Amino acid sequence: MTDRQARDLPLDAHLHTDLSPDSDVPIDDYAAAALERGIAELAITDHVDFEPGAPAFEYASFADRERVVREAAERWAPRGVTIRFGVELTYDRSWESDIRDHLARHAYDFTIGSVHDRVESVYHPSRVRGWVAGRSLAEIVEPAFTEVEAAARSGLFDALGHLDVVKRYLHPHVTTADLAGAPELYEPILRALVESGTALEINTSGLRHAVAETYPAAPIVARFHQLGGRAVTIGSDAHRRDHFGWALADGYDEAAAAGFEALSFRRGGGRVSVPMPVAIGPGPNGPDGHSL
Repeated sequence: MTDRQARDLPLDAHLHTDLSPDSDVPIDDYAAAALERGIAELAITDHVDFEPGAPAFEYASFADRERVVREAAERWAPRGVTIRFGVELTYDRSWESDIRDHLARHAYDFTIGSVHDRVESVYHPSRVRGWVAGRSLAEIVEPAFTEVEAAARSGLFDALGHLDVVKRYLHPHVTTADLAGAPELYEPILRALVESGTALEINTSGLRHAVAETYPAAPIVARFHQLGGRAVTIGSDAHRRDHFGWALADGYDEAAAAGFEALSFRRGGGRVSVPMPVAIGPGPNGPDGHSL
């Protein structure tokens, strides 16, 4: 993997540790990398699933996750690394009441709501090719985008995670060019985000996946801003040590190009604003060969 790890940025708002079933990273590894690379703040957002049989269903208790993150925050604060206790909650309308109950009983600094591949999903690798055959693009994305819009409209979350990660499941049967040619499919989701005040996440993990673009891509980020969206976060969605901060500067570039002057999102019941960094010239991180 080409080195595109970001440096000197204010926040990576989406990280998974070994308290997620698909990660093996101790929290201190991220903190040490943040100190080395000048990433000032981290949000630890380990998975919580509500569907029985899903990977993170009852995987780690709230008490264990909170203890690990709070203790790490105390260890690293004197060294200049701020660590927030967050969570990534898998959303589906069928368990929205369970999510509401969970959030009513448990306090987080920062919450991400994301739609993932369900246990019996039509997007499973064994089913997706047959699913797309003979269907229009709108029909293909409808199961995912309907849930994503509902998550955005619910108001449950501080940020909406990897809005169109379904394109990862659809690749190569549906291409990013196909989706770029139908921006109207995103409009209901973007409008729901604006109306609910939920932040759009620019998730840079797609830049290390075969789709080779962020979730969502830059034109969708720009359209969100045009519609009046001002709440935005950026995260690498790291699950491995070498994923931390990877291509994160690309996300900052996209946000700045769209017109965002700051990262703005709800946190702990309030709203915070994190100023965008200033471009500092040529470097390895940005999409055009520059860094922030």
